[in-house]
Amino acid sequence: MTPYHYLIVPGWQGSGEQHWQSYWQHYLPNYQRVEVADWQQPQRQDWVPALDQAIRRCQGPVILIAHSLGCISTAHWAATASASQRQKVKGALLVAPADVERAGCPEALRPFAPIPTAALPFAAQVVGSSNDYAASEARARELAGLWGADVAILPGAGHINVASGHHRWSEGLVWLDQLEQRLDQQRSPWQRMAS
Repeated sequence: MTPYHYLIVPGWQGSGEQHWQSYWQHYLPNYQRVEVADWQQPQRQDWVPALDQAIRRCQGPVILIAHSLGCISTAHWAATASASQRQKVKGALLVAPADVERAGCPEALRPFAPIPTAALPFAAQVVGSSNDYAASEARARELAGLWGADVAILPGAGHINVASGHHRWSEGLVWLDQLEQRLDQQRSPWQRMAS
């Protein structure tokens, strides 16, 4: 089977050394990480092209692993990318998507509104939380439905970041594994025989 390339898509302020995305990138083979000009003052016109360039650099099928604002950046990319670029992405794990349209949203994140509502052109798994300040459980479910993604809501997991006690977050790898199994099942019998 052709190995997947894992592309880490951090959220606002990047994912520091203690963040689960940073741990995962040392665990996963064939990984890359999106880099942007400014993690503190995010600009959609910077973040979305940076994601596109990172995907372009990947050789082979890509799985995106996004957190928070990275999930919204992914949705914007999917809504604007070329067909050939979209075909490279086979799936996305979207963890704790940030509702940039919510009341009280930090001003720095508002350039990412409105959130794209079209179905994503690849398989996706949203993982939210029952008490995430950045997106309510209902909003996480709504976004997953709009994007055509599977959804899982973790009880009391906060924003699923360092502040909520999620460092290595090895439990999250279960969702990644399930996504990969779903992708493998979607391959045709001929593709499976050839791998």
